[in-house]
Formats: sequence, structure tokens, C-alpha cells
Amino acid sequence: MLISIAPWVSDAVIFLTINSVGQYWRANACQDSRAMQDAGMLAPPVSNETFDIDTLGRTRGGTVDRVFLHLKDGILAGRYAPGQRLIESDLTSELGVSRGPLREAFRKLSAEGMVESIPNRGAIVRRLSHKETQELFQIRGALEVLAARLASENIDLPGVRERFEQAVAPIWSEAPRNIGMTYLNENRIFHQAVADASGNEQLAVLCRQMQLPLIMFQLSGMLTPETLTLSNREHRSIARAILAGDAHAAWEGMRNHLDRAQGFANELPRTIFRSPE
Repeated sequence: MLISIAPWVSDAVIFLTINSVGQYWRANACQDSRAMQDAGMLAPPVSNETFDIDTLGRTRGGTVDRVFLHLKDGILAGRYAPGQRLIESDLTSELGVSRGPLREAFRKLSAEGMVESIPNRGAIVRRLSHKETQELFQIRGALEVLAARLASENIDLPGVRERFEQAVAPIWSEAPRNIGMTYLNENRIFHQAVADASGNEQLAVLCRQMQLPLIMFQLSGMLTPETLTLSNREHRSIARAILAGDAHAAWEGMRNHLDRAQGFANELPRTIFRSPE
């Protein structure tokens, strides 16, 4: 069901809603994905790109944190695909760490809903079910329309316009959109730029937790050039409204954008989603 959130819905209601869903995710974080493997649905790595983990460690903190950030960045960038098993022996060798810090990093990723730990099978990049995807779109509809409205109201505060314009600059390019990580990254940055421009730090954090990269990467195989063109056209319309300080147009543009995206996801074959229990 597509939902529209009225402008008068309070931040407190939205916060309570997302908090409840977060508890639901944690309670359901471990589900059997053996059927996915048997069906050959565990995705391979997107690329063989590696990082200098020692440099990452020096700039980002301790061993657990650097491993956590390396894996999180890899999931967000699509190097680790939804449904892919994270093999401990491979990662300890690649990152030069022991199993202890790696497993602690897995636990942190699990707490953020990005990885699930399957007994006797290890850690797997979370693959969303159809129901979970629809629920996330409903919550995003509440959070991101609020973010768009607040961003338009705050756009003339010191530094906000400049940061927003810089972040969303790629949407104005006339180059054809590539159905792959280039567009998925552009899409992620745009939506996060709107949340950041809202001036509400808690809202921006919640938007980051909405698993947009996981949703989009899981759906990416069904995207078409026409879909990307329409999505980018909607991004431009939202950005123009925000930059013009038009709160209603920004709110309505984001609502329509997410409603259409949710409808698109709802019509996709169920085979691309994790099977329900």
C-alpha cells in the first residue's frame, strides 16, 4: 500500500515508528538463507577492488572499527552484494586481521541491519524480503518528505545552499545514466544530501539507516535507462524546489518520487527478494 504523510505528522511519531521497526529488524535478523544458496542466488562480488587496510586503520581508529568501516563501505559501494556470504578465512587474509575483530565487525554490521548471522553458516550480506522492502519504502516516505520540507526551509542558512548544490551537482549532467554503481551512488548521495540539508541531525542519521543502498542494489537488475531518466528528472524537480525554498513543492515532489519507486518495487518478480519464512 502506498502511503502519503501529511506535513503535520510530528517528528516524535516518525521517531517512534522507526524505533519500533528497528527493534523488529533486530528480532528477525537471523533467517535461514540456505534456499538462496541451493538456488544459486548468492551474488558474487561485484569487483575485486581492495583497499589499503593499514592506511584505513591509521585514519579511522582501532582494528574493529577499520574492519567494520571497510566492510560497510564495501556493502554501500556494491562490492559485497545482497545475499553474498562473507567468508571469514578470505577476509582475515585480505584485511590482515584475526577472526575476533572480524566477528565483532560482523556484529556491528548486524546491529545496523546490513549483515545477518546464520548459525553454522556465518555472516551474509542482508537480502531483503518483499515485505521488508515495502516497509522500508513506507518509512522512507515519512522520513524523506519531512527532510525535503525542512531542507527547503533551511536552504538559506549559512553554508546549507553551498553544500547541497555541491552534493547534488551530478544530477544536472546530461550524460546517459549507467545502470550500475555510478547511478546507484549518485542516487544515494542525492537522498542523503536532502537529509543533511534538513538541519535535523537525528533525521539524517535515521535516513542513513533506511538501507537505501541495499534496496537499490537488490533492485538494480530490473532498472532500465527509461527508469533512470525518470528518476533523475524527479531528483532535479525536488532539488529545484529545495533551492527555491518552496516547502510544499519539495514535500510533494519527494512524496511522488518515493510513491512511484515503491510502486515499481511492488510490481517486480518475487524471485528477486528473499523468500518469506
